[in-house]
Amino acid sequence: MDRVDWRTWFSDNTRLETVLENIEREFPQKEYALERLLERFASLAGDGMTENQKLELLIRAAVELTEEIAPKWEFIGARLLLFQFHEELEREMRHRKIKNFYEKLQYLTKEKLYGSYILESYTREQVLQAEAMLKPERDKLFNFSGLKLLLERYVIRSRGHVPLETPQEMYLGIALHLAMKEKQAQAKGSSRMEWVQRFYDMLSRQEVTMATPTLSNARKPYHQLSSCFIDAVPDSLEGIYRSLDNFAQVSKFGGGMGLYFGKVRASGSSIRGFQGAAGGVIRWLRLVNDTAVAVDQLGMRQGAAAVYLDAWHRDLPEFLQIRTNNGDERMKAHDIFPAVCYPDLFWKKAREDMGQIWHLMCPHEIFQVKGWHLEDFYGEEWEHRYEACVRDSRIAKRSMSIRELVRLILKSAAETGTPFAFNRDLVNQANPNGHKGMIYCSNLCTEIAQNLSSMESVSREIQTREGDTVVVSVTRPGDFVVCNLASLSLGRIPVENDAYMENLVQTAVRALDNVIDLNFYPLPYAKITNEKYRGIGLGVSGYHHMLAKRGISWESEEHLRFVDEIFEKINYFAISASVNLAEEKGVYPYFEGSDWQNGAYFLKRGYTSEKWETLAKRAAEGGMRNGYLLAAAPTSSTSILAGTTAGLDPVMKKFFIEEKKGSMLPRVAPELSVDTYYYYKSAHEIDQRFSVRACGVRQRHIDQAQSMNLYITNQYTLRQLFHLYLEAWEQGVKTIYYVRSKSLEVKECESCAS
Repeated sequence: MDRVDWRTWFSDNTRLETVLENIEREFPQKEYALERLLERFASLAGDGMTENQKLELLIRAAVELTEEIAPKWEFIGARLLLFQFHEELEREMRHRKIKNFYEKLQYLTKEKLYGSYILESYTREQVLQAEAMLKPERDKLFNFSGLKLLLERYVIRSRGHVPLETPQEMYLGIALHLAMKEKQAQAKGSSRMEWVQRFYDMLSRQEVTMATPTLSNARKPYHQLSSCFIDAVPDSLEGIYRSLDNFAQVSKFGGGMGLYFGKVRASGSSIRGFQGAAGGVIRWLRLVNDTAVAVDQLGMRQGAAAVYLDAWHRDLPEFLQIRTNNGDERMKAHDIFPAVCYPDLFWKKAREDMGQIWHLMCPHEIFQVKGWHLEDFYGEEWEHRYEACVRDSRIAKRSMSIRELVRLILKSAAETGTPFAFNRDLVNQANPNGHKGMIYCSNLCTEIAQNLSSMESVSREIQTREGDTVVVSVTRPGDFVVCNLASLSLGRIPVENDAYMENLVQTAVRALDNVIDLNFYPLPYAKITNEKYRGIGLGVSGYHHMLAKRGISWESEEHLRFVDEIFEKINYFAISASVNLAEEKGVYPYFEGSDWQNGAYFLKRGYTSEKWETLAKRAAEGGMRNGYLLAAAPTSSTSILAGTTAGLDPVMKKFFIEEKKGSMLPRVAPELSVDTYYYYKSAHEIDQRFSVRACGVRQRHIDQAQSMNLYITNQYTLRQLFHLYLEAWEQGVKTIYYVRSKSLEVKECESCAS
């Protein structure tokens, strides 16, 4: 260290000197010489700075050097940030006289920062055994942006915002929570402490990321672990306000919401026989919007909701303009995200002749005249009933050409990034639990596809209990969907190694299945539905990372062949894991009669090889633990933690510096090098037809859906954008998330960021 006189600026700090020496050994390349770091630091430093201010500036200098396309400076910045963090944390531990992990858990529990259930479930010896699992060296896997995000938002801090746990202790605390109800010892299989080890390893190696609510809330008193919830809004005043209350309760505990409004009567419809009395869907959406703003997600961000409406609903034209900047402001709802549910017939007609007339109708009027709900059907049956409604003169029609309607949809998509698309027939034809219901819509990020039904009021009566008069309301719960999410970090996993992949997928599926039993539910309806279907959503992040490090071009047939193989493998291992869990812990209650049991799930996807037939037989005989298994979420935040690319998306740019709340955050394509540079083609430069085709290839292997974005530039015409939607439907893509225009910035969904 003689040639770098760092002591000119810092007092004689041997710990900092050790960190700098380790950096020199780990990054010996010329472009990472410490002289460059100190030169940059000296150019920024001034007189009268404290030691901590100087350290802050040293970290900033490392981050700024990343701008020179020397990507490993972001890891050097992370080492320095980690040093600063540990200095502060260790002072706090000395001040609080905490000597080991068990004492720390005692303190955190006493301060109500940890849930008491952890120490009630584990003995002192077990906690100390868990402490021995800690691998501090895995902190080196963090880049600067990931570590900064984790330290600011995920590790437990005191109410005075003082850090009280390390990144590795955070992962271990989550693992202790997820393994809490595992058996202490088993004749076959792993014991509870062995599952603690496996959960900790998959998280700390950054091979699997749990959803943001799980990472944030596991081990805490209010352990709401699920990302998103979905509710079907009934067509009644009481039902609509109940759904608004449900949204508020979910948002209060950090969850996002998907709301299906397809059953709510249109504007101008009748109420109790009075024609023209109904205000329509848009007025209710204003209340959803205000609820999202008023009830924020744990004070971190405002509530988030996606609202779904059918493509044949009479209020659709106004619905498509709730986020646009022109028109009557009283009909706007800028803080919620519209989504349209398309039947196959819509796309068939659009493909055949855009001049054909499409008829918009009110679901309430259809029920009044026909005695059934059109939205309760799909496929050919829906088409027959739709045509019957069109022919029935008693049902009022709002008719317009397909071209006119498509123009409204595409103009909104280009201007606002929405509406999201939900291809309802494709979704329901592939539903493994169609015997127990229907899927009306998806969630906030369009990757969940599970049975959904409205709650119903049964009775309300006055009772006397212990001398008090109470009003008791009885509600039939319906299906209130819960999203339990985790993602495989494909860029960090040896995906070609079948044994490794099988073990990892098995561990992730088990962790998600445990989430169902360990969760704190903001609503009892969510618990009931979650336990009936035991649905989970194992997805992926690091998709582009995986391709680039293997030298596979996004716009290639090799890409399509490769991901077909990888996602079939993931699906096989996930189903196998769920069968194993069913044999150990029991099947989900609605298994009998499902596509898993009768084999239709496998036949619909063309899984006819010997190994698939063997697995199908095992599933039929032994059952499945989970009614739904795979769903690919956007992973915007947690992919940053893992230092990988987000979800299924291509990178926005190979490199850029983002300024956020006064901080400079480098965004560098993972493992960017001479070898990978060419393969990180940016999202807006990629031929979107390849993205659509890849999504179709993957969809065969995913029982739910995918958060798939389209990236367009100002040069795109509405016709070109329309053909992407049409091709997505033809390729069997179930949902489309945002349309991300190069000139448009859209909000990230952070509640689903698994």
